[in-house]
Amino acid sequence: MLGGILVAASLIAGFALVILLLPVSAPEAPAPQAALTIITAPTATMTSTPVIETPTPTRPPAVGGIRIGDYVQITGTGGAGLRLRQGPGTNQALRFVGMDSEVFMVKDGPREADGYTWWFLEAPYDPSRTGWAASSYLSVVDQPTPTP
Repeated sequence: MLGGILVAASLIAGFALVILLLPVSAPEAPAPQAALTIITAPTATMTSTPVIETPTPTRPPAVGGIRIGDYVQITGTGGAGLRLRQGPGTNQALRFVGMDSEVFMVKDGPREADGYTWWFLEAPYDPSRTGWAASSYLSVVDQPTPTP
């Protein structure tokens, strides 16, 4: 036991000697601090949004009061009906006969042939019922009233 105490005492004496012999250093200067720059947040800037005006599509001018997109009604045939043809002209093949008061939508035209102004018509209730008709027997209507 006495040997253990001697070993412990010699270790303590050695550590004390090392601590006493180490040079004492001067206190360190505080580390330099970085300069702080404050950046203000951006503010909202009012800008005007450019207004781009798009032209309003216009329909072609009317010829004899009729234009593409109009609804027309067959009138003035005295009950005989109006021949709608394969093309504009009286020599074109007959597709069918439209009856008085029957309503069609104008899809194409006008075309001049054989002394008449011709319009390409389509039935609003049957897209296969189409043909060219002379404007002399057509009148513009506000709303389509299809007659089957």
